[in-house]
Amino acid sequence: MTVHQRSGAERNPVPPVSRPATPANIIRTADEAIEVAKTLAAEFEKGASERDRDRIWPVSELDAFSQSGLWAINVPKEFGGADLSWVAINRVITIISEADPSLGQIPQNHLGVVSAIRTVSERPQQELLFSEVLKGARFGNAFSEFGTKRAAEFNTKFTDKGDHVLVNGRKFYASGALLAHFVPIVALDDEGRAWYAIAERGAEGLSVIDDWSAMGQRTTLSGTVTLENVKVPKTHLVPGYKGYERPTADGAIFQVIQAAVDLGIARAAIKDTIDFVRNRSRPWVDSGLEHAYEDPYSIQAVGDLVLRANAAEAVLDRAGLTIDAAVAAPDATSVAKAQIATAEAKVLTTEIAIQATNKLFELAGTRSTLAEHNLDRHWRNARTHTLHDPVRWKYAILGNYYLNGINPPLHAWS
Repeated sequence: MTVHQRSGAERNPVPPVSRPATPANIIRTADEAIEVAKTLAAEFEKGASERDRDRIWPVSELDAFSQSGLWAINVPKEFGGADLSWVAINRVITIISEADPSLGQIPQNHLGVVSAIRTVSERPQQELLFSEVLKGARFGNAFSEFGTKRAAEFNTKFTDKGDHVLVNGRKFYASGALLAHFVPIVALDDEGRAWYAIAERGAEGLSVIDDWSAMGQRTTLSGTVTLENVKVPKTHLVPGYKGYERPTADGAIFQVIQAAVDLGIARAAIKDTIDFVRNRSRPWVDSGLEHAYEDPYSIQAVGDLVLRANAAEAVLDRAGLTIDAAVAAPDATSVAKAQIATAEAKVLTTEIAIQATNKLFELAGTRSTLAEHNLDRHWRNARTHTLHDPVRWKYAILGNYYLNGINPPLHAWS
């Protein structure tokens, strides 16, 4: 069994990958980013079903993705990046996720950390870390932990050793960490404040284990990360907690990328529904029709799905606009607007992802459930990914804001 394909039962640490020999492309405009995303998506789509079915790691695809320059599109212009709007970034993630939502999810934490560096780091640290991103470095993540009572609680800590820190702990849900070049670790200092300790993927004491066994999003390169006296230079110690001590767009940014992934899943399911109904499904026996695509109930259902996906996309665009405003001028009002618009997008993209991936089988018929088609991957991906940050709490945030004037809490899940 090669590094490209693992059983999920493998418990040995996975060795780090080498960085590409040449620097990544630098994208300059939103139009360029969208065209690059479409070109990549056309290639990523070809093997997406096989990668899901056999859990084949997207090694070459990920290199193409990060080398394309799309992983650096939120680096500020003053540091050499494109600093694209969040409307454009969300569209890029949606395009990639429609082709392969695992690939769409992998850069989520990378983009979030890049944004956090912009928010909380001093200029020398920004120059250092942004230069790595522009060259094509991929940040994975080691944020969440399995053994804590709540998602926002951490046992992982670091010890100050002068010019560096030593990090100890254990992480899970580490999307992208297997094939990352750096692994940002959420670790607490002596005061209980959360920092991003950005460790080299090959740092001594840092192990990533391929034990991700979820039914969906199977190739997000996640798993367990163990940290035993991992040395991180203070140049790579980012004070992430500062992004939540005052109103900033950091939380909304981490959230909105999730919504873009879900919209991509919905788009893929609708596309495959239309293809199957037009080319494979049989008309119902009582319909008197020659073709399944003439069924008025199917016509109505597809129209409803596309309408809801378009509405979700419009609200996602609106969320991007409010995030751009909050990044440009962060205060309690602008950040709350960004959080609320993002929560609305999260609700609508979650609902259409679940609806579209479920409706696929109802409209396409029994033969669509055959293993040879692997169409259940859409539902598995939607059901797995939409469990991030449950939408039942988004409704509560929205209601409290509109009814009682209460702003959402400031953290990475809001």
